Amino acid sequence: MRALVMTAPSQGPDRTEVRDVEAPCPGTGEVTIDVAHAGINFIDVMARRGDAGYASWPFAPGKEVAGTVREVGAGVTGLTSGQRVAAFLPGAGGLAEVALAPAALTVPVPDEVPSAVAAAAPLMLATALLLLTDAARFSPGETVLVHSASGGVGGAVAQLVPVLGGGRLVGTVGRADKIPTALKSGYDAAVPRDGDLAEAVRAAADGGVDVILDPLGTALLDADVEVINPGGRVVLFGNAGGGQAAALPGLDRLRAGNIAISGFSISALAVTAPERVAVALRRVLDLIAEGRLDVPVTELGSLSEVPAAHQLLADGRGTGKYVARIGPAES
Repeated sequence: MRALVMTAPSQGPDRTEVRDVEAPCPGTGEVTIDVAHAGINFIDVMARRGDAGYASWPFAPGKEVAGTVREVGAGVTGLTSGQRVAAFLPGAGGLAEVALAPAALTVPVPDEVPSAVAAAAPLMLATALLLLTDAARFSPGETVLVHSASGGVGGAVAQLVPVLGGGRLVGTVGRADKIPTALKSGYDAAVPRDGDLAEAVRAAADGGVDVILDPLGTALLDADVEVINPGGRVVLFGNAGGGQAAALPGLDRLRAGNIAISGFSISALAVTAPERVAVALRRVLDLIAEGRLDVPVTELGSLSEVPAAHQLLADGRGTGKYVARIGPAES
């Protein structure tokens, strides 16, 4: 089978290639999937550049897929060969013609959901839902600040907040030319991350914010703490900028502001509580099928186009959600 393989750490696409490799076979509690579409995510870039804990070499990227069950392993129930499914892959390997997935993280795809859209659900959409509901305990009417608002997760959050009861949405973007993308996706206001960020956020939010979803490590944590309302929650769910994370604010500062800071990793949750990830995945697929969630995606025509998309994300020039067609297109 053909698969995307990263041979060594790199800041560019020069060590990413499409290779012929042996197709996996399912073990106990696993399934293999003939991949129709695979999601492309910034976490692939973090692996490519060699961030600690994201890859071993050579590395096959790809955390989310949609397609049809190829084979089921021992002990698997509820899934059958030929069934349309979407899956989250904790160990990656989804940017390939055949992917290996835990059955516990593989769920049926409703007929109304196209494969290209389903491929955006296991990581991007499930992460956005779990960030809001599980990690941030979002309540209707609250003001939510999202950093990297023009990206995939940022766009998904903008779609989900109205579904969960509505609230004011403020986003930050790396460059001013990304503001229109954030506004189009549903943000009430968006500001570039330059100058006095805390002042810009307060002006955009008409005051402070109640929830902050931050994928940038601790780089903006001082600004986060400045703009969070009493009782607010800051959720750190990535380290997109790379580098060593700084220390968290001291207990006195957190108590004085009545601030909660927490961490979130869907990859870790998939290992420790896979049922919670599967429930979130089923819910977002159902919301799409019901027409309550509209997920625009940019579809790439083949695996060979993926390295260029990774570079767009690495350079901060990507917008929205990218998926790659791997197998035959589905309706």
